[in-house]
Amino acid sequence: MALPDREPSFENLGTLDQPWTAQLALDLLPESNGPKVEVFRGSVIVTPHAGFDHQAAERQLAFLLHQAARKAGMWAYPEVNIVSGDDLFIPDFVVLRKSGGGKTVMPISEAALIGEIVSRGNRRKDIIDRPREYAAAGVPFFLRVDFRNRIPSLILHELVDGEYLPVVAAAAGATFEMREPFRFSVDPADLLDEEG
Repeated sequence: MALPDREPSFENLGTLDQPWTAQLALDLLPESNGPKVEVFRGSVIVTPHAGFDHQAAERQLAFLLHQAARKAGMWAYPEVNIVSGDDLFIPDFVVLRKSGGGKTVMPISEAALIGEIVSRGNRRKDIIDRPREYAAAGVPFFLRVDFRNRIPSLILHELVDGEYLPVVAAAAGATFEMREPFRFSVDPADLLDEEG
């Protein structure tokens, strides 16, 4: 529960004497276009934005996913607040079963697909920790974007018996094509900003 005598401020990060929850973060921290501020198991996690390849892939993929998702009656968004119990996640992109219009947060139960773009400094979090939490929350699909030597690849995982199993994968120069939770295809090479 939020403390009523406090205004939203990043100064609250160092003064709270109880475990953080998603609701406390939403009540006590200001909205920001700066670093991601998430809550995981009672701790606040602050991360700066990733590099330009990550940002380009996030922008392009969220846009293309949104176009395909709308045809299936779903909505795709980049970096939005997703609440799972007391945890607050800000995945790189999410596909929701209903519109987030007018809302600040959505429950993870509305997510049909959650995606992460693997960052060099957060590989474990993006490949192991986050997918594990999304699977535990029952998100049916997880899409991972990875870069090896600036070569992007996409891997779609489906939740089977509580674990994500890879079902579709493609690297730059090939076509990534998924059928669930909606039809979508892209050459991963098209996710990067390249000159000429």
